[in-house]
Amino acid sequence: MSAGEQKTFPVSWDQLHRDSRALAWRLVEQGPFKGIAAITRGGLVPAAVIARELDVRLIDTICIVSYREDRSQGEMDVLKAVEHDSEGWLLIDDLVDTGKTARKVRELMPKAHFATVYAKPAGRPLVDSFVTEVSQDTWILFPWDTALMSVPPIIQTPR
Repeated sequence: MSAGEQKTFPVSWDQLHRDSRALAWRLVEQGPFKGIAAITRGGLVPAAVIARELDVRLIDTICIVSYREDRSQGEMDVLKAVEHDSEGWLLIDDLVDTGKTARKVRELMPKAHFATVYAKPAGRPLVDSFVTEVSQDTWILFPWDTALMSVPPIIQTPR
């Protein structure tokens, strides 16, 4: 693998659901929670699964833009913050990567329990709970970003 090349980790809808339920199992002991704040957009799906599993009915969103179309992380743009104290709240995202978004949401909700489905080493210390760790050079392909398609056999893939 060349220096600029990233590994990929494709996640299916089924796998995301299983991993989100596994996270819910880990969170049972941390609750009960007043509500869930999902970090948009990636945290919406895991938050829905976790809300069901933990029987949480109050769901809010923190709307932040950081990733751009070219997969780069730009300036942090908070489109919507929460309007309540974070004590007793559960903060959910799909992934903690570099920690840039995590640091910002920690400022917005300092007392919340922060949980992500996936964690990379640079951001892992910023979350309280996660399910799966992936290497920093891995790009997770979430099901909402992918489509089924035919791929050539490994032997035909350029090396």
